[in-house]
Amino acid sequence: MKRWFYLLAVALIAVISLAACGSTDGTDTASSEETTDSDAQAENDSNSETTYKIGATQIVEHPSLDAAYEGFQAALSDAGLDVEYDLQSAQGEQSNTSTIANNFVADDVDLIFANSTPSALGALQATSDIPIVFTSVTDAVEAGLVTAMDEPGENITGVLDLHPDSIKKTIEFIDKYFADSKVGLLYNAGEQNSVTQIEDVQAAVEGTSLSLVERTVANSAEVQQAATTLVGEADVIFIVTDNTVVSALDSVIGVANEQDIPLIVGEPDSLKRGGFATYGIDYYSIGYRSGEMAADILKGENTTQDIPVEYPEDMQLFINKQAAEEQGIEWNEEWDETAEFVEPE
Repeated sequence: MKRWFYLLAVALIAVISLAACGSTDGTDTASSEETTDSDAQAENDSNSETTYKIGATQIVEHPSLDAAYEGFQAALSDAGLDVEYDLQSAQGEQSNTSTIANNFVADDVDLIFANSTPSALGALQATSDIPIVFTSVTDAVEAGLVTAMDEPGENITGVLDLHPDSIKKTIEFIDKYFADSKVGLLYNAGEQNSVTQIEDVQAAVEGTSLSLVERTVANSAEVQQAATTLVGEADVIFIVTDNTVVSALDSVIGVANEQDIPLIVGEPDSLKRGGFATYGIDYYSIGYRSGEMAADILKGENTTQDIPVEYPEDMQLFINKQAAEEQGIEWNEEWDETAEFVEPE
């Protein structure tokens, strides 16, 4: 009898021990799963709650640069990033670009959006650590921002605002429809992007029926007077994407309309303001693409060195019919087939 009780007691102890072990294993597994889920959720919460600081710098405020900035913001919003922006305009003064960029460095921003060649140069001079994404830059190699299109800098990359065939196409357009014209060029010789474009214009004019008349300005206050001096000397005026002149474009449009001088411009936003024609690109689009680059960089998916500098994807002949009438331009039916029409603002 004692032996039977002894065996029963041993059996009960064994059952209790197994149950305890099973309970412990189950508890540990559940605890481990809960910890893993909790860590993952915490990481997701951390990513969604991250607020990035972006310093946005542009040389001056005008519709094209403003459209690029809007596109940049839209891309980051579409990427689901929470961003605080600090937009600073240099008010057309190149010396201000360095001050703005240095302030961004002092504020320890996460990224700098440089909207124009002078702004990009100022940012690059201010930091080699903070990533810089630019747009509205005509020639990043000539400006010294990068070594080559496929060799972005250690902390800089972006999207150009000039299609490689844009100026060539524009000169061909003027030569075809305004043959034997003197083409008036008005630009700021202190803007490297403008100098590059003027050199391209000079090269494109060779072998055509066209000749050039050049005027330079140092600031926007000089634009109207310089435009007036082209009257009687220029048959057509061509304004490249010069920030100084474009910021005061209304004064050039006034001269063109009063004197019946066709006004060719460098981008569609200037067309909306009263230019006649352009082989241009959409600044909102290049800003958006720059924003996509910035989103990848902020999320850690790429660095500036992983992203080659890009040209705009599309180029199109745009025409403002109302401007054609105001500038006394004889309409050519071919334009109905080849051009996209832009309504004035």
